[in-house]
Amino acid sequence: MANPLTAAAVLAALRAEGVRVVEVGNWRTHNRNSKGAWGPLNGSIVHHTVTKGTDATVRIVRDGYADLPGPLCHGMIAKNGQVHMVGWGRTNHAGGGDPRVLDQVVAESYGARPTPPTRGNSNGTDGNARFYGWECENLGDGKDPWPAAQYDAIVRVQAALCRAHKWSAKSVIGHLEWSSDKVDPRGFNMADLRADVAERLKHPASWSPGKTTPTPPKETPVSTTDDRVKALHSNLLAIGEIGTTAKGTPSGRVEHGAGYYLAHILNEVRALRADVAALKKEN
Repeated sequence: MANPLTAAAVLAALRAEGVRVVEVGNWRTHNRNSKGAWGPLNGSIVHHTVTKGTDATVRIVRDGYADLPGPLCHGMIAKNGQVHMVGWGRTNHAGGGDPRVLDQVVAESYGARPTPPTRGNSNGTDGNARFYGWECENLGDGKDPWPAAQYDAIVRVQAALCRAHKWSAKSVIGHLEWSSDKVDPRGFNMADLRADVAERLKHPASWSPGKTTPTPPKETPVSTTDDRVKALHSNLLAIGEIGTTAKGTPSGRVEHGAGYYLAHILNEVRALRADVAALKKEN
C-alpha cells in the first residue's frame, strides 16, 4: 500500500523513465474525488480504449460519456508512445473487481497471473480507490496493432510507478485480471508485459534496451469463445443493474453507465462474429 504520488511527483517519475508526456488542461485537479476515496494505492491497471484516433480518444477519456463522467483514467497512452495526462485523483477506470486479486496484488504474490477473477463491476471491490489507471489507444479487437513505441511507453509508465513506490512488476495488472466482465487489454499478454517491466526495474530509470523500442510480444490467447459469451452476458446483466446498489462503491451505486457497457458489448459481438467466420472457413 502507498499514498498516491502527487501530480508533480508522477511527472518527474515518468520523465525520468523516458516517457514523453502531454499535459491536458487542468489534469492535476480533474478527478472524481467527490465520489469517494483515492488511496491508499495498491497497484496499476492497464486498459484498452475501444476507440480510434488520438485526439478523439483523449477527449473521451478526459470528459467521459453522458452516463459515465470523466476522467476515465489518469493517462492515455497513444499509438505514437506519447502519454496524455487527463486526470489525477479518483477516476472512473477500474470499477468493481475481485477482492482475492486485490489481496494477491497487495502481497505481490501469485504465479504468472493472479487468480482468475469471479467478481466484476456490479458486485466487486471498488478498484477506483486502489489503482492507478492507464487507457491505451486500441480498438481491442485483437487485430488492431500495438506499435512498438506504444508498447515501450506502456512498459515505461508501469516501471516508473513501480520504481517510485518500490513495487515489483506484480503490482501491474490488466483490467481482465481485475474484473470478471472485462477482456482488456487485448493484443498482448500481461505476463509478458510484467516481465518487461521487471527487466526495466533491474536498470536505472534512464536505461534503454539495445533496440530503441521493444517489439510487442505476440498475444497468448486468453479469451476463448466461451469467455466472450460470458463477458457479453455479464455486460448485459450490468446494464440491467444500473442504478441499483453495488458493493464497494462509496456512493452505493454502479458508477458505469449504459454507454460504457454497450461499447464493450459491441466489441464482444465483433469478436464472436470473427470466431463464427473462422469456424465457417475451417469447415
